[in-house]
Amino acid sequence: MHRQIKIEPNFKQHPAILELDISMVLTSRRQPPAILEPAMAGSQAASPSSHLHVVVFPWLAFGHMIPFLELSNRLARRGHAVTFVSTPRNAARLGAVPPELSALVRVAALELPQVEGLPDGAESTADVPPEKVGLLKKAFDGLAAPFAQLVAEACAGGKDEVAAFSRKPDWIVLDFAQNWIWPIAEEHEISCATFCILPAAFLAFVGPEHENAAHPRSTAEDFMAAPPWIDFPSTIAHRRHEAQAIAAVFRPNDSGVSDMDRFWELQQRCRLVVLRSCPEAEPRLIPLLTDIFARPVIPAGLLLPDDVVGDDDAAPGGDQSFSAAVRWLDEQPRGSVIYVALGSEAPVTAEHVRELALGLELSGVRFLWALRWPFGHSGELLPDGFERRVAGRGVVRAGWVPQVRVLAHAAVGAFLTHCGWGSTVENLFRFGHPLVMLPFVADQGLIARAMAARGVGVEVTWNEDDGSFRGDDVAAAVRRVMVEEEGVELARNAGELQKVVGDNPRQERYTDELVEYLQRYK
Repeated sequence: MHRQIKIEPNFKQHPAILELDISMVLTSRRQPPAILEPAMAGSQAASPSSHLHVVVFPWLAFGHMIPFLELSNRLARRGHAVTFVSTPRNAARLGAVPPELSALVRVAALELPQVEGLPDGAESTADVPPEKVGLLKKAFDGLAAPFAQLVAEACAGGKDEVAAFSRKPDWIVLDFAQNWIWPIAEEHEISCATFCILPAAFLAFVGPEHENAAHPRSTAEDFMAAPPWIDFPSTIAHRRHEAQAIAAVFRPNDSGVSDMDRFWELQQRCRLVVLRSCPEAEPRLIPLLTDIFARPVIPAGLLLPDDVVGDDDAAPGGDQSFSAAVRWLDEQPRGSVIYVALGSEAPVTAEHVRELALGLELSGVRFLWALRWPFGHSGELLPDGFERRVAGRGVVRAGWVPQVRVLAHAAVGAFLTHCGWGSTVENLFRFGHPLVMLPFVADQGLIARAMAARGVGVEVTWNEDDGSFRGDDVAAAVRRVMVEEEGVELARNAGELQKVVGDNPRQERYTDELVEYLQRYK
């Protein structure tokens, strides 16, 4: 029988894509569910020296795998063993685990089954157009059997040559999509936790199954208002074009099941819900989530990126071609450049790219643009003569861009972003740059509205019916942040927010407190 599991001690190097006390988390107007009471009542807090073995299993998207890996590294730094589960190609494309953690973090690479209609070699959402992601989920469901084999072998105990991994797993930390994991975990009596890499605002918006049953939503208009279980003023609502996309999350896709049904089934079975967030970043939401989901909702902190490496830093695989862009940045005045990046998976079209280019040209502002080619597009993309007209004040980089390093550069003064949670965390809460916001899907619009309400960014004006935008609207937003007097206040607000949210010792304490929960409720 062909063996589908490959255990490796570390990730391979490859040119990659690359003030609330914790006790308040359990503050609730509603009692915890009965299924948790016996486990809680019988649990004893583990000693600080009690080490865990945690199986970590993200969905096949780099926006999910990277924060899952960062959480894994942080657990390992606290002495806990982590088995990180993915597929061979994704494991190869992720950066290497720091050498000092290589004895405590390993990857289990499971072969992704073939599914008709899914491109050969596709193992992540970065490999497929948006309309094929449902097929990727169908293939992902095929990992149930090899994952069950992996867990059974891990539970056999005493067979692993590395002592840290010879013990039965204490936890499986999983993503939204693996509704087939809980029977495996139940068979082996392993606790499960859901790790949500999206902001608390998105989780609050979608809500639990029982609230959606009591307050059903089906039309776009239903998703354009805050749901009734959010009982305080908020910005948690979608614009029309966003609402149309969100409504699709509640309908079955090519895998035969909706994303929300997957999540709700998992949420009802998992003992803890873990958030990549904190109360300083998203006030009032964590107690609300603990209430409506009737589970402890635990902030792991923002998992802020590590310190930036030196100027001799190279791209993965030895690519030195970014050095010219670094030299250009070095020549620019302090705070004069806007960094432009729309993430690795936002559904950006060729028309979006052309209007964005026009807007950057019209703005007259210095920029460094990490340009991602739209999926499936071939031929010319930028407007004729664009690079010649912006020469000297604008750099377009279509290859690898070390985003954290760019954001740390003194020449960068703002960030034009799709408002993915990962990018928002990396920029605003790590470096305190104000935002020009161009959200596309899912949580991005909620993040943009929340950041605008906090006075740290400006959203580009959209056509709310079809989700299009114009170059002159991009230019106007860029100038508001980079040129006009309003930008001074936005920068000040962003800096003040960064001082609070980017407090590293406080962020580390959130992870410490998460570990305490994992030790107590295993």
